[in-house]
Amino acid sequence: MAHTPPAAALATGTGLVAIITGMVSLGPLATDMYLPALPALTEQFNSSVSEVQLTLSVFLLGFALAQLLYGPMADRFGRKPVMLAGLALFVAATIACANSDSIVELIGWRLVQALGAAAGPVLGRAMIRDLYGPKDAARVLSYVGAAMGLAPAAGPIIGGYLIVEFGWPSTFYLLAAYALVVVLLLRYKVAETLPPALRQSFRLRPTLANFGQLLSHRVFIGYSLALAFMYAALFSFISGSSFVLVDYFGVAEQHFGYFFSAMVAGYVSGTFAVGRLGHRYSGHQLLTAGTALAVLSAVILTAITLSSSYTVTTVIAAVSFCTLTVGMIMPQAMAGGLAPFPHMAGTAASLMGFLQMAIAAAAGIAVGLLHDGTPGPTLLMTALMAVLAAMSYRFLVADNATI
Repeated sequence: MAHTPPAAALATGTGLVAIITGMVSLGPLATDMYLPALPALTEQFNSSVSEVQLTLSVFLLGFALAQLLYGPMADRFGRKPVMLAGLALFVAATIACANSDSIVELIGWRLVQALGAAAGPVLGRAMIRDLYGPKDAARVLSYVGAAMGLAPAAGPIIGGYLIVEFGWPSTFYLLAAYALVVVLLLRYKVAETLPPALRQSFRLRPTLANFGQLLSHRVFIGYSLALAFMYAALFSFISGSSFVLVDYFGVAEQHFGYFFSAMVAGYVSGTFAVGRLGHRYSGHQLLTAGTALAVLSAVILTAITLSSSYTVTTVIAAVSFCTLTVGMIMPQAMAGGLAPFPHMAGTAASLMGFLQMAIAAAAGIAVGLLHDGTPGPTLLMTALMAVLAAMSYRFLVADNATI
């Protein structure tokens, strides 16, 4: 039985949202903190760019697969015990990553690390959906997204200095320590959010039936694809960023995070904007505006590539504009997709997460395979994903928006 803290010790309101943010941020930190080291890893392990980028893409694939299990398990056993199990696995695998002796070993442990990290976003979203209605959930998810943006902004900055001073394994040791703090806060400060009366049996046939219902729901698929393609746009640049900034532009590893944080600032600005505007405009209006701006950002990224106008300023500015639209779209798409399914929010969140991570992993692998030493393939893949997100919302959702 999960530990139940005394009522007086429970986190509520802002404190609870902060702990949920800490849970959700483990995935971005595991992706971004060691980014400055990717070019160095190609030398240390005598590996190709595409092999080193697999440490990112394999993480997302593991993340995607695990989310299919966490949702139904959380709907059956409750959010808290499943979350604690996932975080324990994450801590163990993160320590193992730090002690990897080859690129193959690192890729393998990154896969296991992802299996634990996946609990954070699935159960974080489900917990918010348990506690808030559809419209308030979209607003809270926007604030979680904005706060969570600090993780990928701070991660590469901290990681860059750690890598220079102590080597790349130090980033994983710090991440494991941070995750352990989150485990303790979750265990002693957070109550279960899913009452026993609302839990569903964890049987294969009903689970597959729930997935079938979700996959046949046109609007759910539209929201999920809009979410997935926008995240894939973000991940396309993330996966190529260290090679673009460190290798192509010659940015020092310890300075990489400062350039990367400009992109994160765009994302945070977008999430904060829709959080503030959510009281005044509907989710449909915000998504319509966000997808229109995403297409504009794709045009700009394509123009830079076709004209070979590669400077640090133009690339970072254009990508930051694109990530602003990512921040506008993702929280609203999450809330819109979950809104019709309060009775199986965990399962719906897990399927949304699977599609998000699987599509992003495929985009990241493509960036690695197409790498030609210039920013071109990274920017074009980012642009393509943004256009596909806009098309998904326009043709599958727009006339039947749920928020």
